[in-house]
Amino acid sequence: MDNKSKKQNRTRRHQRVRARIIGTSKRPRVSVFKSNKHVFAQLIDDESGKTIISSKVISAVKSKIKGNKSKKAEEIGKIIAEKAKEAGINEVVFDRGGYKYHGRVKAVAEGLRAGGLKF
Repeated sequence: MDNKSKKQNRTRRHQRVRARIIGTSKRPRVSVFKSNKHVFAQLIDDESGKTIISSKVISAVKSKIKGNKSKKAEEIGKIIAEKAKEAGINEVVFDRGGYKYHGRVKAVAEGLRAGGLKF
């Protein structure tokens, strides 16, 4: 299996998930994307098509976090949850982005829960 078909398979899985998951302004969608080095998370309001909170807000903090990639992903989840609390958001819908709920994706979800978000 080459990289192109892996990417196509993930995109196809993500489309199936997105057919059922819709974020609102009161309960936004937490979209997770992972590259080889980083994990990106953002809160999206699908009704208006706007990103409420992005991981770009915390990109300066990411480099200061110590530990392996899963630890960093969990810290990113905690920071996003903190920003969401400041914006008055308590509930979210989790979108794993076509990835397995395992490893760094699971660590982001645990960080969000530890930060006080419900989903």
